[in-house]
Amino acid sequence: MPWNTAGQYRRRVPLIETRALQKRYDNAVTALADLTVTIEPGVVGLVGVNGAGKSTLIKLALGLLEPTGGSIRVLDLDPVRDAEKVRARVGYMPEHDCLPPDMIAAEFVTHMARISGLPAAMARDRASETLRHVGLYEERYRRIGGYSTGMKQRVKLAQALVHDPELLLLDEPTNGLDPAGRRAMLDLVHRIGTEFGISVVVCSHLLGEIERICTSLVAIDAGRLLRSATLDSMTQVRDLVVVEVDEDVNKLAAALTATGLDVRRHEDRALLVQADSDAVYDTIRDTVADLDLALHRVERQRHQVADLFRDLPRTEEETRVVNATA
Repeated sequence: MPWNTAGQYRRRVPLIETRALQKRYDNAVTALADLTVTIEPGVVGLVGVNGAGKSTLIKLALGLLEPTGGSIRVLDLDPVRDAEKVRARVGYMPEHDCLPPDMIAAEFVTHMARISGLPAAMARDRASETLRHVGLYEERYRRIGGYSTGMKQRVKLAQALVHDPELLLLDEPTNGLDPAGRRAMLDLVHRIGTEFGISVVVCSHLLGEIERICTSLVAIDAGRLLRSATLDSMTQVRDLVVVEVDEDVNKLAAALTATGLDVRRHEDRALLVQADSDAVYDTIRDTVADLDLALHRVERQRHQVADLFRDLPRTEEETRVVNATA
C-alpha cells in the first residue's frame, strides 16, 4: 500500500477545524454548542461521556449532518459542499454493528473499495492486503456473521482503511471487546498511526484506555470543549516524587514531614513528596535508612491526564466527563 511507512503524517493542514460549531436536532436537543477546536495531524483521542457530542461531531465531519450554526472544515474542505472529496480522503469506522452477516469479509471490503472508486482488480488486491494488516487474512473467506465481536471490529476497521485515507475516524473502536481485545485493537490503531502515517481520530468515552496511543487529546462534554492539548504538554514531569515502602508508610510520612518536606499520601504504601532539589532524594534515602524500612521504589511522577482534566475549573455538570472517562 502507498502508505507512509516512515510514520510521518502526509498533510499538515488541520484534520478538523471548527468555529462556533452548533448542532441542534428537531427535538430541541443541543448536541454541540459553540464548539471551537483545531485538531492537528496525529493520533487524536476525542473523549467524553456517552452523549457528549462526539458522534455528532464525527457525522458533521463526514457531511452526514449539516451544522445548525458555525462552521466545520475537514482537511481544509467543507464536508457538506465537498462531501465526495471528503469521503474519498477519510475512512470511517462506525460504532454500531452494521456489517452484512451473509457476506464474506473479502467480498465486503472489496465492495467498499469499489465504492471508494478503485478499479475491480485493485480493489480485490487492496482488500486482501488490508485484511492482512488487521489480522484477518486467514479468515477473509468466512462469512461475517460467524465472526467474533473482535473480528467484526477488525472488518469495520479494514473497510475504513482499504482506500488509503489521509484520516481515519474511529467511533468507539473497542466497543464490546474484552480487555485483551481492547488492547489488541488499540495496538493496531497505534500501528496505523505511527507506521503508516495515517492520522486517526479515536472517539471514546474511556480516556484512560486510549491516552497511551494518542499524540493529543480533545475532551468535550454537553457539546462544549473542555480541553484540547498535546499529550506531551499534559504529561510533563512535575516536581513530585513517589516513595513506596513495604510497611510503616505513616511512620515514614511523619519522619519526612519532620524534615520540612511537603508530603502527601499517594497509595496504600506510597507517598508523594515535593522535590524542589536533588537534596530531597538524599533526605528520602537517609530517612528510609534511619527507619530501617524496605524501599520499594522512588520515582518522579508524571501528570496523569485525568488529573489534569479534573484540575480545570468547571461546573458540576462538566465534571461528569472526567469522572466517567478516567
